[in-house]
Amino acid sequence: MPVDLALYQPDIANNTGTLIRLCACVGTTLHIIHPAGFPFSPKTLARAGLDYLDRASVVEHASFGQFDAWRRGELRRLVLLTTKATTSAYSAAYEANDILLMGRESAGVPDAVADGADLRIRIPMQPGLRSINVAVAAALVLGEAKRQTDEWTGLQ
Repeated sequence: MPVDLALYQPDIANNTGTLIRLCACVGTTLHIIHPAGFPFSPKTLARAGLDYLDRASVVEHASFGQFDAWRRGELRRLVLLTTKATTSAYSAAYEANDILLMGRESAGVPDAVADGADLRIRIPMQPGLRSINVAVAAALVLGEAKRQTDEWTGLQ
């Protein structure tokens, strides 16, 4: 079971399109947890996703509750990337059943969602800086998780 990436109610179509493209290129399933802050359609995602939309594995979930019930049933560990965490993304040990969860660009995730995460991690940053773009942050941590779980094997 490979590491997956999930977006909680994404706000920005271009970030979502960029992550669809990333996931297509590195063989990762992307979960979209609705509602999105934009019309979720090939047209709104086309600029950033370009011609990768049909090559990506994208699973849509109507709500966080539906997503959470699904992932628990599949015995998937939920790893939340949050600026509120104390554990570095680079000291964490990733597992092949992990789903990396990215919060909304504008607000992260509600406390109830954060409380349900099995692991909370953050990307180390310079003091006084607030956050990294969600697509860049996802790429940084997804790469580390795939490296640790040997998911790069077989990719050219």
